[in-house]
Amino acid sequence: MIGSSNIEVERKVNAILRVLKESPEAVGARIIGRQLKEQGIDLSERAVRYHLKLMDERGLTQLVGRDGRQITPAGVEELRNALVADKVGLFMNRIETVSFRTTFDWRTKKGCVPTNLSFFDKKEFPRALRAMAGAFKAGMSVGDLVGVAGEGESLGEQIIPKGKVGFATVCSAVVAGALLKAGVPMDSKFGGILQIRHGKPLRFAELIYYSGTSLDPSEIFIRGKMTDVTGAAKNGDGKVLANFAEVPGQCRPLTEDMMAKLKEACLGSLVLMGRPGEPVCEAPVDPNRVGVLLLGGLNPVAAAEEAGIQAENAAISSVVEYSRLKNFWDL
Repeated sequence: MIGSSNIEVERKVNAILRVLKESPEAVGARIIGRQLKEQGIDLSERAVRYHLKLMDERGLTQLVGRDGRQITPAGVEELRNALVADKVGLFMNRIETVSFRTTFDWRTKKGCVPTNLSFFDKKEFPRALRAMAGAFKAGMSVGDLVGVAGEGESLGEQIIPKGKVGFATVCSAVVAGALLKAGVPMDSKFGGILQIRHGKPLRFAELIYYSGTSLDPSEIFIRGKMTDVTGAAKNGDGKVLANFAEVPGQCRPLTEDMMAKLKEACLGSLVLMGRPGEPVCEAPVDPNRVGVLLLGGLNPVAAAEEAGIQAENAAISSVVEYSRLKNFWDL
């Protein structure tokens, strides 16, 4: 039987492996410790170095340069087979973390906003922009602001790999972050495929609850080729990525006001908001709560994938300064 102390060590190892897996370049103990602290895991730089040494011996990591580390194939496999109880709800934790890290202030138009990051092949990027234009024009994104960076440049906390272009889209978690700062608790429920008919939301065709998954539902739906963002944008009939959440019924006026302010800052994501206790697009809503339907930030990238242009996606990858973003139509 595995002791509780051993389980705790494995959790720390898995947390370090996740940081390394999400980093496109080798990183040292100091950066790892900082990122762990942002996730609520308090490990000193010395403790991180200790664990890294043991992980090197197990073949999970390897030393690169003076003190940088990279995850090995064995480390990726170990992470894939990590403690199943720790993996359930992992994506929900990411939403909560990035919501807390959202510092955007609609009054000053300053602060950080949560973003998804997609890596396109440099040669394919111009074609990807053309494929995504329809989704942006039809308003099927979280506003019109995006971030772009070339190889070797940084975007948020990510360094863009060689031969790639980094493309950041604003994540709908910006709504949860803004409401949190305004004192409104938003309970993110699930991500799904929203059927659009005659230009209006009809119902959820598929859904994945955040509390029961370690992966981003949007990434799963895109990989499964389950979207038709292009059709929804062009003809008003299709399937798009959407997220569903709830807020307390008494917070409805404040929520509507905050949604309007975010839209003024080109960060709009709201599709519709229900009434207390009433279902939204056939999704049940708890009593005395209001259902909130939000567009998924990766819809434009899904449109590019539908056009045969592949991308490596990392949903809710980091936060980016609002001032770093530019209007899609200025690219």
